[in-house]
Amino acid sequence: MAKGVILVGHGSRDPLWRAPIEAVAARLAASQPKVATRCAYLELQQPDVPAAAADLAQLGVREVTLVPMFLGTGKHARADLPRLLDQVRAEHPEVAFTLQPSVGEDPRLLDLLARIAAE
Repeated sequence: MAKGVILVGHGSRDPLWRAPIEAVAARLAASQPKVATRCAYLELQQPDVPAAAADLAQLGVREVTLVPMFLGTGKHARADLPRLLDQVRAEHPEVAFTLQPSVGEDPRLLDLLARIAAE
């Protein structure tokens, strides 16, 4: 696989918290079988971003997009993820890593949330 995606979540002590992100990963993997898909967490759960990046690099993936699964753009999205992006780029110079904006900044998601709220 030449391309990969890391869905990045916050993490929680509650193992059920990760179910929605893993559901997105499963849907992505089913709809895009040629894209290596991983989940990673910033706190309290594994794998973390460096471990997920290392896994994809070891598979031979050469383009990886990190997708912050956050509704808002808080400290994790503004500071922690760019720092982690620099780290994985240094650890895996053969891989092109890019960081998308948080999913909550996408107008399509905001429209969907508004429709759900109106039901």
